[in-house]
Amino acid sequence: MKVAISSTGDNLDAPLDPRFGRCAYLIFTDPDTGESTAIANDAAAESGGAGVKVAATVAENGAQVAISGSFGPKAARVLTAGGVETYTTSATTVRSALEEWRQLSE
Repeated sequence: MKVAISSTGDNLDAPLDPRFGRCAYLIFTDPDTGESTAIANDAAAESGGAGVKVAATVAENGAQVAISGSFGPKAARVLTAGGVETYTTSATTVRSALEEWRQLSE
């Protein structure tokens, strides 16, 4: 399984970015293996449509779950259409958001 998490930095210990479409990075991680990859969010500086572009990136990279502080309605629709479950959190770090999701999904 692959999980995508909005982040302000490029690793699991970075602060969670509460903004999905305007996050600095997406951290793609496999909770079973612990492997993770960071992708810089090129859409963050767009004047519009950032959430939809990031949602498409998440789906195209094969994530089954997206975690963030909030999702805009258009981004949420794209994620749902791509078969990606959304999870909203107030966790402070990427790692703690992942752990919170993991506990709730067991």
